[in-house]
Amino acid sequence: MSPGTWRGNATRWGRNHMAQMTMIQALNSALDTMMERDPNVLTFGEDVGYFGGVFKVTEHLQQKYGAKRCFDAPISENGITATAIGMAVYGLRPVVEIQFADYMYPGYDQLVNEASRIRYRSAGDFTVPMTVRMPYGGGIRGGQTHSQSPESLFTHVAGLKTVIPSTPYDAKGLLISAIEDDDPVIFMEPKRIYNGPFDGFHDRQVSPWSKHPASEVPDGYYKIPLGKANVVKEGEALTVIAYGTMVHVALAAATEAGIDAEIIDLRTLVPIDIETIVNSVEKTGRCVIVHEATRTSGFGGELSALVQEHCFYHLEAPIERVTGYDTPYPHSQEWEYFPTPPRIIKAMRRALES
Repeated sequence: MSPGTWRGNATRWGRNHMAQMTMIQALNSALDTMMERDPNVLTFGEDVGYFGGVFKVTEHLQQKYGAKRCFDAPISENGITATAIGMAVYGLRPVVEIQFADYMYPGYDQLVNEASRIRYRSAGDFTVPMTVRMPYGGGIRGGQTHSQSPESLFTHVAGLKTVIPSTPYDAKGLLISAIEDDDPVIFMEPKRIYNGPFDGFHDRQVSPWSKHPASEVPDGYYKIPLGKANVVKEGEALTVIAYGTMVHVALAAATEAGIDAEIIDLRTLVPIDIETIVNSVEKTGRCVIVHEATRTSGFGGELSALVQEHCFYHLEAPIERVTGYDTPYPHSQEWEYFPTPPRIIKAMRRALES
């Protein structure tokens, strides 16, 4: 797979120096780039300032831009979210960090009833250009209150956009687009691949991002448009739709099984790139959907409905879903909870045998 395949659909200005980055470094570079370009951009959250964030995404930003543009907030997700909404309505572009996606629930009311509604309620007179960053998903033995994948809670809310990158290159370009967007954007970062992808078969990291084609990231400004998926692997046998960490697991499954699968990285769940999905499923006639979140009411159900509605006469087999289980996230058996290549391979073979 060429680096260009992973990097598709970016808009760049000038010739920027390329550097090998982890996803953490790429996100930090995006924040640095935007804070330098736009004095209205600022970032805050729990331990975001001097400490640089629990995962170090905001490292050195306070030293460079001062405590008024990168600062620590009280342990109050409701207060963090409400403050950001007020800032955004009055012209700033706040980027807030929720330390773990699991902690967002106290601030969910502010997102649903305020941030997502203000443009509608004001007939377009006010917008809320805020970005809410949150590490999500498992892979770090965080247990049931540090490993959840609540993306469907946000995709369900009209007025919110939801973004999930799978590589450092995408993470930076998508975060810049999110910050520049005039609507509230939920930016979910798969912490399992913050420092590099796993092999998918075992609980270990097999390669840092420095060995991955999508780790080459421009050090300046570039954007990846929201709402544009990426076909990371072309194929003819079936379509696999995934996002975040599961893109890498799906690639591992297709490689291991020798299946000519076309793998789509959604990158943005809302707005969704239905055109890319339809073009792929109409070509292959088969579809497997993969996500880490629990199965019931997970985003895979919405994807399945969209494929059924748009591609019914092209489908040659039932749509398959490979997901997390309908249980609280387990601490000691998280590797059994994850969709793994063997589970995905079984679903692929069922689709091909139907």
